[in-house]
Amino acid sequence: MRTGLTDHSAPAPDDAMHGAGDPGEGGRITIDLDALAANWQALNARLTGDGECGAAVKADCYGLGSDQGLATLWTAGCRTFFVATPQEGRATRERLPDATIHILNGLYPGAAEFYVAHGLRPVLGSMEEVAEWRGFIAGRSDPPPAGLHVDTGISRLGLSLHQARTIAAEPTSGFSPGLVMSHMACADRPDHPMNKVQLDRFQEATALFPGARRSLANSAAIFLGSDYHFDLARPGITLYGASASELPQARLRPVVTLESRILQVHELKRGETIGYGATFTAPTDMRVAMVSAGYADGYLRASGSTDEKRGADAWLAGYRLPILGRVSMDMSGFDVSAVPPDVAQRGAFVELFGANIPIDETAGCAGTIGYELLTGLGRRFSRRYLPVLTARGES
Repeated sequence: MRTGLTDHSAPAPDDAMHGAGDPGEGGRITIDLDALAANWQALNARLTGDGECGAAVKADCYGLGSDQGLATLWTAGCRTFFVATPQEGRATRERLPDATIHILNGLYPGAAEFYVAHGLRPVLGSMEEVAEWRGFIAGRSDPPPAGLHVDTGISRLGLSLHQARTIAAEPTSGFSPGLVMSHMACADRPDHPMNKVQLDRFQEATALFPGARRSLANSAAIFLGSDYHFDLARPGITLYGASASELPQARLRPVVTLESRILQVHELKRGETIGYGATFTAPTDMRVAMVSAGYADGYLRASGSTDEKRGADAWLAGYRLPILGRVSMDMSGFDVSAVPPDVAQRGAFVELFGANIPIDETAGCAGTIGYELLTGLGRRFSRRYLPVLTARGES
């Protein structure tokens, strides 16, 4: 029996994954838990020295589903988790009783008792939060742990270096951070000068708190090299199969496959238009598959095409399917002219992203990033989980 894990077992794989599936489903999301486990272990193996690999599991494990995602990461060997809100922290604690859980959004006003009751560690990011936490732990012989967030250049949450020096100069205040962290702004671009600026500032900040663990590396920063690894990395998007960096090695195994059903195949004659706004005109006679996925499902409207702009592609049986015209609320049209009619037919499923159409490609066609696609997938898609196939982690 595994320790530290409340049982939320993933369902068995659906043998109909590549067949007809549930006759009532218009679209489905397949999540490869073996790939998730392998990605965490690959990132963990990249860390140098005694560095620990944690995991960012906010937003329902980036849309994958916390029950299955957390169980998979724990079994793979992950022990430290980062979420955004205390509510996410409480839900994570219910699933992982023995995990270390950090709250990236810091300390909510008046919520210190809530954090302690659920074993959550706020990452304090302002002087107001530090003051409130100091007041809360005053007089305690064994104060609960908390971290410190120092802003080194992204200018979101976090203390300035000057404020960090002020806190470090008051060692008798009763507060000593167990973790000092910062967040990278441009780590996805390895040659960006901001990376070195933030590294230098982070080293200055952590030198003020020699007893604290240090965490700078998000997914992309892990691939910047050992200088950025420190004591604790906290990968997010790369775990879930999207790329966090321009570096080709930063894309690991795809985890999520999005498929949707063909509703109808019809002819589009040369010169005819398709969809709202008549933005796409057929340059020749075409066959069009109308697919049951639209912006209400999280398949972004900006993925569409016009006469001047190519949009996203889908995939069916070895063929790329260019999108035609605008994405509607509930459907999108794709060119299946090259696909044999007995393959591109009513009821068949096409891949919108996955192993054949990388999620980053689809996101790029919509002018966004894989994060937004993963966290915005709609409730109308059914979900199925493929199990971990290889023994990993502790048993």
